[in-house]
Amino acid sequence: MSVAEKWEMLTSWFKQFKSVIVAFSGGVDSSLLALAARKSLNDNAIAVTAKSPTFPLREIIEATRIASLINIKHIVIETDEFKDPEFTRNPPNRCYYCKKNLFSKLKDLSSKLNVEAIVTGTNADELGEYRPGHAAEIEEEVRTPYVELRFTKKDIREVAKHVGLPNWDKPSMACLASRIPYGLEITEDRLRRIDEAERMVKDIVNVRQVRVRDHNGIARIEVYPEERSKFFNTDLMDKVAESLKSIGFTYVTLDLVGYIPGSMNKILNIKRSL
Repeated sequence: MSVAEKWEMLTSWFKQFKSVIVAFSGGVDSSLLALAARKSLNDNAIAVTAKSPTFPLREIIEATRIASLINIKHIVIETDEFKDPEFTRNPPNRCYYCKKNLFSKLKDLSSKLNVEAIVTGTNADELGEYRPGHAAEIEEEVRTPYVELRFTKKDIREVAKHVGLPNWDKPSMACLASRIPYGLEITEDRLRRIDEAERMVKDIVNVRQVRVRDHNGIARIEVYPEERSKFFNTDLMDKVAESLKSIGFTYVTLDLVGYIPGSMNKILNIKRSL
């Protein structure tokens, strides 16, 4: 199937609805969904971004920019997952509680605006990973067009490039809480420190992708494997270490393997199945 045919398939998928809300982070997955929804439903497509301590402010700004470029109505709501002790105690299914909170807010908004469906950018690749948030999507009857159409991440990026989205190759962005090991309490202070640390590493080392995992005061920096060599300069390493220690980290390390999506899940003894 050609990329043009995949784009047509995606836009056609939305025609079954009169109106939709797209859970919109501003990443490539949700951006392509928003563009397809806008093309199919015109003003009856709405992009909604959740403002939360788990989501960096710079990403809210970027989501607003992309929504304006797509010319889709954009609403920013606030979530309150920190009111749920099941979320803050950070169990292995933490994402389930976060997504339940988000979908509750989106369902309230859809009811208020009389919107027919809520859609998210979960893709077919993610079904083979540990994704407790997907259980919340099923329970709340949130639709996942990429899963239904069997679009992989590769498909999404190819189609996004084909239709001219400027963020088609943007590195994946995960919730800041994913940087905290399971069982270590999630606090707003920890999230702010992680956010600031990742900004510092990007600015100092000029890497495309970075995760600063917070192991209770030990910063474990992950970057793309091909970008690890950018750290091989003692003055630069000193600057990174000094910067992260200045915001509260006791030790600063570079993961020798590099960035691996979902690396925190390696400690879990979970049987994965489709």
